[in-house]
Amino acid sequence: MSDELLEGAPLGQSSAYPDHYDPALLYPIERAVTRETLDIDEDELPFEGEDEWQAFELSWLEPRGKPVVAIARFRVPAESPRLIESKSWKLYLNSFNQQRFASSVEVRRALKRDLSEAAGAEVEVTLFGVDDAALAPARMPGQCLDELDIEIDTFTPEPAFLITGDEVVEETLHSHLLKSNCPVTGQPDWGSVLIRYRGPVLDHHGLLAYIVSFRNHQDFHEHCVERMFTDIMREANPERLLVMARYVRRGGLDINPWRATPGEQPPEALRLTRQ
Repeated sequence: MSDELLEGAPLGQSSAYPDHYDPALLYPIERAVTRETLDIDEDELPFEGEDEWQAFELSWLEPRGKPVVAIARFRVPAESPRLIESKSWKLYLNSFNQQRFASSVEVRRALKRDLSEAAGAEVEVTLFGVDDAALAPARMPGQCLDELDIEIDTFTPEPAFLITGDEVVEETLHSHLLKSNCPVTGQPDWGSVLIRYRGPVLDHHGLLAYIVSFRNHQDFHEHCVERMFTDIMREANPERLLVMARYVRRGGLDINPWRATPGEQPPEALRLTRQ
């Protein structure tokens, strides 16, 4: 990650929590810089997708000063030119704490306006009550790879683990053993990953080893998923592919990117127990 991209970012710095609403706290980062390292052309993206964020620390004041608490879900399109650095997003959301709004509609309108401007594309915003049934935990679909017996001593991304056979299959696989690290602070980012594809069968042991090989990799969640997508496409050449990660909440936010070949869609309303 280029130092210039993060110059002035709050990540890794001591930060005072804001006491008034401030959209300027949002810190956008150009996606193109990291995508260049994966030979991804910004003008012809090889995938569709979104970055889904869920915020569990959102509150504001009603006009008479009574607090409101809510949970928010944001969807940032993968074709947006910029992602938004997570700590700046957290600080921005905390800037709502002492701000008075006439209604939740006004809050949603402000969130959508500010985040869309920062990302450079329209961001979808949904607000939930804390007991909304839509937030109930679910399970990853498909076969879990985690009980496979593998031996591995490689903990940086290794596409050579992606081995295919002659049989063409359509299957959904997942693992809860994904771990990568923040590119600035080095803090661990724990997650689960789902891979759904149609194409030459992927060796399951090798795929699990590939997922585990991200264990010491330092990068943003969004870029880890894009690396997985491009590696699998290059090594296995499937007809269809979906890669989706569900990362564990940190600082009141969880980040859940997915990238897919055109027409593929992720499971709807999927939130895992540890999120």
